[in-house]
Amino acid sequence: MAKILCVLYDDPIAGYPKTYPRTDIPKLNSYPDGMSLPTPHHIDFNPGDLLGSVSGELGLRKFLETQGHTFIVTSDKDGQNSVFEKELPDADIVISQPFWPAYLTSERLAKAQKLKLAITAGIGSDHVDLEAAISRGITVTEVTYCNSISVAEHVVMAILALVHNYIPSYKTVVNKGWNIADCVSRAYDVEGMNIGSVAAGRIGLAVLRRLKPFDVKLHYTDRHRLPESIEKELNVTFHPNVESLVSVCDVVSINCPLHPETEHLFDDDLISKMKRGSYIVNTARGKICERDAIVRALESGQLAGYAGDVWFPQPAPKDHPWRTMPHHGMTPHVSGTTLSAQARYAAGVREILECWFENRPIREQYLIVNQGKLAGMGAYSYSAGNTTGGSEEAEKFKKS
Repeated sequence: MAKILCVLYDDPIAGYPKTYPRTDIPKLNSYPDGMSLPTPHHIDFNPGDLLGSVSGELGLRKFLETQGHTFIVTSDKDGQNSVFEKELPDADIVISQPFWPAYLTSERLAKAQKLKLAITAGIGSDHVDLEAAISRGITVTEVTYCNSISVAEHVVMAILALVHNYIPSYKTVVNKGWNIADCVSRAYDVEGMNIGSVAAGRIGLAVLRRLKPFDVKLHYTDRHRLPESIEKELNVTFHPNVESLVSVCDVVSINCPLHPETEHLFDDDLISKMKRGSYIVNTARGKICERDAIVRALESGQLAGYAGDVWFPQPAPKDHPWRTMPHHGMTPHVSGTTLSAQARYAAGVREILECWFENRPIREQYLIVNQGKLAGMGAYSYSAGNTTGGSEEAEKFKKS
């Protein structure tokens, strides 16, 4: 029997929900590209319930314990004295999320002598040292496409909120004010703007499709160019590199995975090549942007706004400068963990576990590392390497 160690974020401050605003969520049959949604034999949860927090347990406890497995769920993940650190050495499987990641560094993997499978409940496995996982023969998986549309919707919302200066206007109302001039002195229309996506995979392409009706000029760069038919359909311009894209765009949406080639991609040098007064929306990974370069650009006016849903590390220390920098629209990595998305990634985790325990092949799309090499989406989107350096800073959140 296996020991499964699962790291999820804390329950709501007021306690696990007894009721929800809606009684159901729309039922989908497939993703936009035709790929089927997760297909586990069964689920033990109600779609639309809070599954990503500790009490939600991804709806897995009954399934695992009836088969005799040991299932440990915790939110205590950082530091030598954390529950995760203490339980890891004899864990066979680790389940974690991008939103509240249990960083599997090379040091931690060296302690986890029994670990054979690491599952990301969501998409994005950069919290795992992929190079170390490859060398140790650990299989790394994620639930591809489960929350891509959730994130794409958040991107469009963030672009509109930044450009229209929505957040300060909302704060004016909350503070019982009515100074319209203060609200609109930084507000514009997106119509006619040049908007670019760094990467046009499932999320990036969904962003481009959703922006087309706004009558904007669309741009993208990616190491895998879109088919000519899609470029014509969206009237989108391809750029061979990110420098070319950022030089013409008013808004840049970052939608690429984090790997050694994209780590700190948006530094002082690249940001200096952007149009003055442009905006960045980053729902990919915080470490794609150099932390202090973003702060400097907002303070100088090189950037008019930055909306990020991702940080490094996560949770971010309470003194992280992105919390207090000007003209930001930061959120605590919520875009991909809507209640709708949770139903899909919980079902996907169960599908992966069912395959693993039944010795059936895991979907190729879910594989990041398999049999000692990048595989599936890992081979398509990642490079072998490590981007977990500095993740120990997450412990500061608990201490502060």
